[in-house]
Amino acid sequence: MGGIPGCSRPEDVDSLRRVTLREHMTDMGRRARAASRALSSLSSDEKNRCLLAMAAAVEGAAGDLMKANALDLEVGRSLGLSSAMMDRLALTGERIHGMASSLREVAGLPDPVGRVLDERTRPNGLRLTKVAVPVGVIVIIYESRPNVTSEAASLCFKTGNATILRGGKEAMNSNRLIAGLLAGAGRTALGDHFPSDAIQLVTTSDREAVTELLALTEYVDLCMPRGGEGLIRAVTAASRVPVIKHYKGVCHVYVDAQADLGMAELIVENAKCQRPSTCNAAETLLVDRAVAESFLPCVASRLAGRGVEFHTDAASLAGVRWGVGNRPNVVRLACEEDWGTEYNALVLNVAVVDGVDGAMDHIARHGSGHSDAIVTRDEAVAGRFLAGVDSAAVYWNASTRFTDGFEFGMGAEIGISTDKVGARGPMGLEELCSYKWIARGTGQLRG
Repeated sequence: MGGIPGCSRPEDVDSLRRVTLREHMTDMGRRARAASRALSSLSSDEKNRCLLAMAAAVEGAAGDLMKANALDLEVGRSLGLSSAMMDRLALTGERIHGMASSLREVAGLPDPVGRVLDERTRPNGLRLTKVAVPVGVIVIIYESRPNVTSEAASLCFKTGNATILRGGKEAMNSNRLIAGLLAGAGRTALGDHFPSDAIQLVTTSDREAVTELLALTEYVDLCMPRGGEGLIRAVTAASRVPVIKHYKGVCHVYVDAQADLGMAELIVENAKCQRPSTCNAAETLLVDRAVAESFLPCVASRLAGRGVEFHTDAASLAGVRWGVGNRPNVVRLACEEDWGTEYNALVLNVAVVDGVDGAMDHIARHGSGHSDAIVTRDEAVAGRFLAGVDSAAVYWNASTRFTDGFEFGMGAEIGISTDKVGARGPMGLEELCSYKWIARGTGQLRG
């Protein structure tokens, strides 16, 4: 039997929705491709003028940004977001100032586009030059952190890449305002010469929009997801365009027998507690058996005072359970799953290992290839660790919290890649460039 006249069946409505989404995403991709061509005509000076205008616009709208973010925080609470996600969602005055500072720093960095990467002249006189060029159109998919809107757009803009931004529904108010401020400032700086579609924001929360967007191989050159492991795996599975991945940050600090133990305490505290919701925060402390008895009670007391909960192996349980003054800490024995968990919270795994080889074995089994550190005064041991740990960033006597584009002098970062092919670690301007070969001849023909 037929349906009620004038009414659509649910499957028809869903089909119409998909068609509308596909058309909308295709239009965004087409406009981004056109904008990427227009961006290639902008000089470094013009791009920098835009970025400085964007910084001023963000700083000048701090009050409006705080109001928009307050609405997002209400949405986040209604969605039951974790404390780590709520921390990432929040915009404070300091973070807004940080966005503006990052825009200014990106403006002050050398333009990587046009860099000569290689030059050679062949025996037949053909002159070859390898030159850095923009990737083209980059899709950024991210959760919670509205400052990513500014960071990603600024880095893509500086490198001549058009960007399509798709944040989470929990940050929609903040993201809309930030994207609007950036585009408006660009138009103010360059007038009609500014390619308005260079920075676009997907404003629907429909998840199918991502699937449609990542099918646009004709228009989209690269996707970079930023968020939890679940988001990144889902994007990778759905995408038909290349994806640069960062699944999770299971970072380690290893305290060697030859460590300055006072320094080690401070490094572990910073790596775990300075901002535990970030991907470069330490999730596991490894301690050489030779110093475990003296070091663990001291570091456990320091961290317990910061509210840290401990998941330990059997060898470290006693040393961590009781802090200085026999004060009990929050401790339980770790299960196998804990060693590969990114907590993004004040939770720390603790294990006793047999020297640097034991530490490297543990990291090889459970690490995510993000950031790992050794604390030691022994240069030879440090050298073995730095050479033997296969992560995007390895540290000697420093906190893992430095794995960050701003801290690495990149101005900002568009993500931290744990891939081994292509970009790895914090991705700044140079990592957002491809290259092409330019050949100059005098009539050479191949025989």
